Amino acid sequence: MRSALTAVAFALVLGLFGIAFLQGGAAEPPPAAPPTDASDTTSPTTAPETSDDLLVRAQAVFRPLPTEPPVLEGNPYSPEKELLGRMLWFDPRLSSSWFISCNSCHNLGTAGVDLQPRSIGHAWQRGGRNSPTVLNAVFNLAQFWDGRAEDLAAQATGPIQDALEMNNTPERVINTLMSMPRYVELFEAAFPDAEEAVTFENMALAIEVFESTLLTPGARFDRFLEGDTAALSDLERQGLELFMNRGCSGCHMGVNVGGTNYYPFGVIERPDAEILPPDDVGRFRITNVEADRYAFKSPTLRNIELTPPYFHSGVVWELADAVRIMGSAQLGQELTDEEVAAITAFLRTLTGEQPVVEQPVLPPITSPTPKPVPTGRP
Repeated sequence: MRSALTAVAFALVLGLFGIAFLQGGAAEPPPAAPPTDASDTTSPTTAPETSDDLLVRAQAVFRPLPTEPPVLEGNPYSPEKELLGRMLWFDPRLSSSWFISCNSCHNLGTAGVDLQPRSIGHAWQRGGRNSPTVLNAVFNLAQFWDGRAEDLAAQATGPIQDALEMNNTPERVINTLMSMPRYVELFEAAFPDAEEAVTFENMALAIEVFESTLLTPGARFDRFLEGDTAALSDLERQGLELFMNRGCSGCHMGVNVGGTNYYPFGVIERPDAEILPPDDVGRFRITNVEADRYAFKSPTLRNIELTPPYFHSGVVWELADAVRIMGSAQLGQELTDEEVAAITAFLRTLTGEQPVVEQPVLPPITSPTPKPVPTGRP
């Protein structure tokens, strides 16, 4: 029975931290990259494949991260948009309390996360899920753990209006921005052809352009994919082999090593209620499709060593523990300490060059600027 479950797990593997959903139901993960020898389980005690063989296999599954942002459909880049988006990103006055900015929960100084199990929002409330990183998020198929926002612009409008997060309204945001002459100038420069430059939609588009620039190229794994076979150590190559052979790459693939689809959490063995809270049904809340119950987007694994705690519940702090949990929950396999160490070593090669972003000086308020809403104390 155990071997049968393991075989099913191999086909349905979720990957290391991931979970994600398809439009019509949670996806069945594609098959794992096949081992070079069907009898070889690629234990870390086994000599790794030759670098060239491993490189060819890896290049069929993954792609190096680009150094430039992609072209956004319907939202072309301009330096004026990027500047405006950067200012909006750091401005806490987009929240009703003047206390929370985009950067509060997605701190660009800490790999685009806040290092909290669940973010602190309006009136000291806790959000429902762990805040995912915004770095390289432009390459995800959709945004949020449940994929409810189709792109970064749609994502930008959600937290601003969420009562648990920034607790604001589009009308109040526009009144706030319109009350500051410098912001009006910036919007007009960013959207010169717009009949009305200062709109809630244009605010989101500017944030999207800025956020699309938050890339982390130059990871050692990218160098490996580009042909530098010496970029990974023997242990890291063993971890890469295990990652592909055991099926992790069935859900964590492509340029972002994840973020490409939605999968159920607990394919073989459902984690305990702390890791998988029973009241958070994942994408099912969006689609009402039974197959999406407890399905989540497979997150990017880029920079994963910098973004604890892990999973949508944010309760696992050690990367090795997360690897071990995914082995049992998604693969039906109890990974050995050596296997966990090798996979974890490989995951650390996904850390890229962190973006250096200068925090801007924000426009001053004026008398008409709506004043902050009191939040009370914790």
